[in-house]
Amino acid sequence: MSGSIKSNEMEGMMVSRSYHRIYPRYPTQYPIIFGWASGVGEGLVTNLSFSGCTVRCGRRPHVGADVRVSILLPERTQALSIDGGTIKWVDGCRFGVEFQHLALDCRQRLNHILRKALIHRLKTHSSRPDQSNVPT
Repeated sequence: MSGSIKSNEMEGMMVSRSYHRIYPRYPTQYPIIFGWASGVGEGLVTNLSFSGCTVRCGRRPHVGADVRVSILLPERTQALSIDGGTIKWVDGCRFGVEFQHLALDCRQRLNHILRKALIHRLKTHSSRPDQSNVPT
């Protein structure tokens, strides 16, 4: 093989794939109960999106583990239960869950919660004074 072919192959292997989230995450402080094959735990959902959440707790599940979560929402008597989740990353006392399968009623409840979070975010940003005309 020529040196240029090897060089091109190496460049192709070293290209990093960037990760872009499809849905925005909204900061939250919701209690959560979760379980996977080798354990159960409870913690706090620190952000939430249509496709996943970040959990802060004392337990450390393994990346790739299937997980069931029940998010205790402030407005509801019934928890938001998601049976099909996967642990995507673990960092100290935090881990990320990607929602794989959501039942229609669960998707609708999640949609309602996140729609309210978006409206709150828009109202908060629009109520700030415009800083573009402030002299420096």
